[in-house]
Amino acid sequence: MATGSAAPVFALFSSILATSARSPPLLSYSPESLAIASSNPSRPSQQLRNPIARRRDFLAGIAFASVLWKGPSVSEAKEVEVGSYLPPAPSNPSFVVFKATAKDTPALRAGNVQPYEFILPPTWKQTRVANILSGNYCQPKCAEPWVEVKFEDENQGKVQVVASPLIRLTNKPNATIEDIGSPEKVIASLGPFVTGNTYDSDELLETSVEKNGNQTYYNYVLETPFASTGSHNLAKATAKGNTVILFVASASDKQWASSQKTLKAMLDSFQV
Repeated sequence: MATGSAAPVFALFSSILATSARSPPLLSYSPESLAIASSNPSRPSQQLRNPIARRRDFLAGIAFASVLWKGPSVSEAKEVEVGSYLPPAPSNPSFVVFKATAKDTPALRAGNVQPYEFILPPTWKQTRVANILSGNYCQPKCAEPWVEVKFEDENQGKVQVVASPLIRLTNKPNATIEDIGSPEKVIASLGPFVTGNTYDSDELLETSVEKNGNQTYYNYVLETPFASTGSHNLAKATAKGNTVILFVASASDKQWASSQKTLKAMLDSFQV
């Protein structure tokens, strides 16, 4: 992506350099021409004005090129298989482990989300989260849920981490997931962020509660024939600090047949 976008910038830069090279250097003018210019400061000589203007244009061109030539930001996805840069998962070497840090998302940098981790197959790729969905524009105080990270594989499905401000679900500060309510109540509020559009309670097939130390997680199995994320969705929710974190694994009917065990392993591994 970066290579394609760089070509016109380098062409512009080269053109500016070539124009500058054809111009006489600023210090090459004779003392006579300098005397003429100083004798009539209100009308500088054409000889002096043009080189100055050319250099001004040259510097402006460099500034413009620097704006266009931007490398990918740290929040942009790596368009390569995650196995090329993530370490093997200690619990299962056939997976790699993603541990989110402050450099990964705006919310982590703002301290609105606690670090989280999960495993995924090494052949998956991280996909870019649109700025309007990333919460970048509203940190550190977002009123609506946002997408933290997304990964996918065209043959197996996709996963994403969604964060929701705690205040959206309860007025109690630093509430646990149990403080918010039952698994059914939580998914009723967050269901549209699982499906990508709407949520119907009839789509909920199974719920369970998981304890990991002091942290409680609600697990969900959903069959969602009209969901934009896929007809099969697994979700896991917990609350920590000022946010509720939701991990979602999605697949189409075709993907689900061969990848449901993989998606379930990814869901089980998620922790905050």
